[in-house]
Amino acid sequence: MLFVLMATGALTPRAGALALLFCLGAAVAVAWLWISAVTRLAAALRRAAEEEGPLRHEMPPLPPLPALVEIEEGLARLVRSLEVRAALVGQLRAADEAIVEALPDPLLVLGPDRAPLRANQAARRLFGIAGAEGETRQGDVLALLRHPLLAGAVDRALTEARPQSLDLTLPGQATRELSAQVIPMTPPLADGGRLVVVLTDRTAARTVERMRVDFVANASHELRTPLASLMGFIETLRGPAADDPPAQQRFLGIMADQADRMRRLVDDLLGLSRVEATEHLPPQGRADVLAVLRAEAAAAEPLFAARKVRLRLDLPEGTLPADPADADQIAQVARNLLDNALRHAKEEVVMQAAPARHAGRPGVAFQVRDDGPGIPPEHIPRLTERFYRVDSGRARAAGNTGLGLAIVKHILNRHRGTLVIESPPGQGATFRVWLPGPG
Repeated sequence: MLFVLMATGALTPRAGALALLFCLGAAVAVAWLWISAVTRLAAALRRAAEEEGPLRHEMPPLPPLPALVEIEEGLARLVRSLEVRAALVGQLRAADEAIVEALPDPLLVLGPDRAPLRANQAARRLFGIAGAEGETRQGDVLALLRHPLLAGAVDRALTEARPQSLDLTLPGQATRELSAQVIPMTPPLADGGRLVVVLTDRTAARTVERMRVDFVANASHELRTPLASLMGFIETLRGPAADDPPAQQRFLGIMADQADRMRRLVDDLLGLSRVEATEHLPPQGRADVLAVLRAEAAAAEPLFAARKVRLRLDLPEGTLPADPADADQIAQVARNLLDNALRHAKEEVVMQAAPARHAGRPGVAFQVRDDGPGIPPEHIPRLTERFYRVDSGRARAAGNTGLGLAIVKHILNRHRGTLVIESPPGQGATFRVWLPGPG
């Protein structure tokens, strides 16, 4: 129109040129506003797409041009919809994680490189993993994943895309028997997990089965002699000694000793079964070893006095904590060692304790030493076996059930501690215990 007006003379060339420049500038300004707004919008959408979650950046304000106003309203509706969906997905993920965390069976999530990504609470408790929820620490978990049977099942699950089942045994101080399910995840989990390993700890059940068999075999053997004695004396009291009061009193005394022997045997068997049932579970809490030793020494004083044996304590001041530790089981260890030393001591038993390191780990050590005849070297490796006695006849007469040191061994296995037995010929025996400490 400007060119037509200038051609007809209705508009002077100078005024027409100014009008053309004004229109060109206005067009450039409108184009710049449009292009810059669209560029900012594209950048904001690109950042939102890279976040893969709720939008953390607000959409840029757009100039009030008709088409851009419609785009802005549509984007606002889209943002609100995405935020609602993202919140719903977050709630579903939190619910899934809470369910996995609360599962009673240990569960591990493995990445495509077979490395552990997550472990639920039951798995952290089984493998002694410390840390924040879901954190997996290198250690027993990697040893489990290197097990040939489990490694083969993981490979088959990845190649065949099918769940795998297996049973495996983990050797160590406390042997664990597990059933495992290896389940491939298709598609992968949100954190990249490709495999879920669900473990079922069968240790307690298998231990109970073995304990039942061992109990029948060992207990029947140990109870046979006192039961035979009791039955013989009962027949005698009913027959030849029915009218002999002095013989009756003597026989009743022997029967009481045999009954007490059976009671001690049953108590020790029950104690051993309880210890073995929990041996694979690490203890909880902390125990002051010095306080435990002093309490057990005070409780044993009447027994030492009755046998005219002196109990000497060489304990430092303050505290010596064991962590993690079960104070009741530590007390049982001290009680059994004192009882064992009292049966063999001539005049004195010495109990000592001090801080000590073992294999570079801080901890506490205590020992019980007697001045008895000592233990022949060939017997020392077998002292912690159930029902093993160096001198069976003398041990039974002294009330030894042959289970005390077996109980000590299983308790220390549970605490990841050690027991060392030293006995120079003719110089008594020393039983040295080490327990891990804090730090």
